[in-house]
Amino acid sequence: MTPDGVPRADLPTPAGLADGPIYLDYNATTPVDPRVIEAMLPYLTTHFGNPSSGHHYAEQPRRALATARRQVACLIGAAPEEIVFTGSGSEADSLAIHGAVAAHARPSEVEVITQVTEHPAVLEACRALHRRYGTTVTYLPVGQDGRVNPQDLADAITPRTALVSIMAANNETGVLQPTDELARVSRQRGALFHTDAAQAAGKIPFEVERLGIDMLTVVGHKMYAPKGVAVLFVRSGVLLEPLVPGGGQERGLRAGTENVALAVGLGAAADLARRELAEDGPQRLQELRDLLYRRLNDLLPGRVRLTGHPARRLPGTLHVGIVGVRGDDLLAATPAIAASTGSACHAHSQEHPPVLLAMPRDRGQALSALRLNLGRWTTRRDIERAAEAIAMTANRLLAVAADP
Repeated sequence: MTPDGVPRADLPTPAGLADGPIYLDYNATTPVDPRVIEAMLPYLTTHFGNPSSGHHYAEQPRRALATARRQVACLIGAAPEEIVFTGSGSEADSLAIHGAVAAHARPSEVEVITQVTEHPAVLEACRALHRRYGTTVTYLPVGQDGRVNPQDLADAITPRTALVSIMAANNETGVLQPTDELARVSRQRGALFHTDAAQAAGKIPFEVERLGIDMLTVVGHKMYAPKGVAVLFVRSGVLLEPLVPGGGQERGLRAGTENVALAVGLGAAADLARRELAEDGPQRLQELRDLLYRRLNDLLPGRVRLTGHPARRLPGTLHVGIVGVRGDDLLAATPAIAASTGSACHAHSQEHPPVLLAMPRDRGQALSALRLNLGRWTTRRDIERAAEAIAMTANRLLAVAADP
């Protein structure tokens, strides 16, 4: 990236971003990087073989799968044999949560701890455990800044606690949890620690060995790979009961013939993300994010409220409320940008955003939420235009509301 926040001239632009509104919804999904598509194509055409076969046509797919495993492992500081490919982040979360509990002889006698602002993939997996086995689930609160207090976790863990699952970065607010402290508390008390790092992996440095993490979820479509592929890192020695038993693929934890093309895509995306992290990519996004916040404050003085921790958040996520304006009304009236009020999982819900309601705040601020996510192709010009468009719409809506 160039110093003024413009993508390098040699960075290929996805065709889907051409001639459309300014894309500020990178936490919902990312465009597939053209370099990722290029890496995948041979495995949709020439190299079609089953990597488990024992003949010529299996050789290249098998090598490609091993390479992809190494690339993802390198991104998160793991060993290749600890990487398990899955079909989605939700599947990876379920494998971690269900797998850890079902591995116990008496799942009804163990406990899982999570927190109230988790992704639905984790919350629903925990609820399913309770329905299926009677497993106890404890939900930790978050503070005004959206973070779990490690002391709350220490106080909640008991000898029955088998697993703690707390996301690395919130998909709505971008708030970063104190993952290192939470993992340390869990390990000291003898519980496994899993984190859904769908929003964090590839955006900030994240090393499982240094952090002491036992299981970690990485999702392809959050880091410029296609939808339909993800990874669960499973530390060597951690015992899980597979969700999909069968032919023994993926260390016996996820049966089914591997989708080599998608795995190659995730591997290529992980390699690009690793290089971008080394080239100060997060710093570029943080500067653009902060510019957007300043411009909104300049154009809407006194009306912009930042959600969550002011510093411990993803570099490319700005979550704000504009006082006196409903977020969904503003976005509907601002076709120049493509953004959201929260998680895509709740996009069509008429209920208040559950993540925001879990954080001590007034009802009006939850309704005014805007989630503005920047990514690889966001430019300074995009930021200036987006701020002006948002402010223009907000002022128009405020004027209408004030007109007797």
